[in-house]
Amino acid sequence: MQYRRTYIPGGSFFFTLVTENRRKLFHDKTNVDLLRQAFRKVKEKHPFEIDAIVVLPDHLHSILTLPPGDADYSTRWRLIKTWFSKHCPGHLRRAPNPARKAKRQQAIWQHRFWEHCLRDETDFSRHVDYIHYNPVKHGYADAPVNWPYSSFHHYVRAGVYPADWGAEKMNFEGVGHE
Repeated sequence: MQYRRTYIPGGSFFFTLVTENRRKLFHDKTNVDLLRQAFRKVKEKHPFEIDAIVVLPDHLHSILTLPPGDADYSTRWRLIKTWFSKHCPGHLRRAPNPARKAKRQQAIWQHRFWEHCLRDETDFSRHVDYIHYNPVKHGYADAPVNWPYSSFHHYVRAGVYPADWGAEKMNFEGVGHE
């Protein structure tokens, strides 16, 4: 299968990245902090804005906006994943998959990621909501405010959401990717 990606300079994109074999690497706050460092390091040389993000134990969702004239999100994700993989504890880098082990590949992330180019403000807003509701969807929290690894808290401080948003069941049919 040939993968086709949409590259729009200065665009905003929704992403899903999953750990290899859905390993729950981000149950550990130390690994979440390491992932934050990876984002900061890559942003230094390859700027982007994180418009929304949630880090769950085995995957993350985010919306990134690239600078005008720049459409290269693939390099950014490669660098983030590589930086994290190189800096995480050695026991997490062991490749349980024999095919990966034979190629000396690290077993932190799935090879690919899901990407969706956000078309307009409505599409953007629905994906921000989806990101912030995701911990509830997966049963990690009873409301977005109770999940620590999310930009939801920033949105509450900015007055975009009330703190009790998402405590009720919500439907995001056609949005996101798991």
